[in-house]
Amino acid sequence: MTQETPAASTESTNSLLVWIVPLLALLVGGYMVLKEVTGQGPQITIAFDDGAGLEAGKTVLQHKGVNVGLVESVKLTPELDRVEATVSLQKSAKGLAREGSKFWILRPAIGIEGISGLGTLISGPTIQVSPGVGPLQKKFIAERRPPLKGSELGYHYYLRVAQLGSLKPGSPVLYRQFKVGEVVDTELVADATAVRVKILVNSPYDKLVRSDSVFWNASGIAMKVGLLGAKIQTDSLQSVLAGGIMFATPENKGELAALAPENTEFPLHPELDEDWLKWSPSIALE
Repeated sequence: MTQETPAASTESTNSLLVWIVPLLALLVGGYMVLKEVTGQGPQITIAFDDGAGLEAGKTVLQHKGVNVGLVESVKLTPELDRVEATVSLQKSAKGLAREGSKFWILRPAIGIEGISGLGTLISGPTIQVSPGVGPLQKKFIAERRPPLKGSELGYHYYLRVAQLGSLKPGSPVLYRQFKVGEVVDTELVADATAVRVKILVNSPYDKLVRSDSVFWNASGIAMKVGLLGAKIQTDSLQSVLAGGIMFATPENKGELAALAPENTEFPLHPELDEDWLKWSPSIALE
């Protein structure tokens, strides 16, 4: 019987290691890839009107304050009219890829409720989402602004004004300095002689809007100079910074005018008439 020499034994061991090490590396690599693939959710594409601040590999998708996705790439659409972001969702967030989901970019903003998105001053913009309940979907068009908080039920009205000022979508609509709705959209009228502002007044506050209601722009500071000096008036600091509309409704001889039908157009007065603040009709909201 021949006895294996130490040199032959060492050579055999080395030969075995030459096969085992790559095989182990392959198995580990395969496990890591499988773990990565099974841990990922779907990829979705979101088209934005403005992609300022979106960065591949940095901008995150958040839901309820938790990171649930990451922007993988940012590019222009073939029509060059939008910015398209490809977002990889985590597996736990795959339910967000449904019809009806709403996406928008969160940036720092000053509104009637105060300052929002302050954290994005350091981290950069983030993409936010409100989940839908429809069938699975992979392509979305982002909202221009965050969805309305609370109920979106209510009535739309139009306001006509010579100058838009600081009003923009999301600017509040106030009654007695209480928010009852907001600006939905702004546009020039067909002959470009004025600006038309579309607002939504949430239910049940639409009952405050009557055919003789008056609206005024609360976005500025009014100064009146008289014999006793100057008087500065502003409805609120927030309305000056964020833009805002206020309205009031009169009561004639103890009777209220009829409810204004949806899509009624009112003039938007550039400033307040102090007599309007004296109106105090009793209007049941129930």
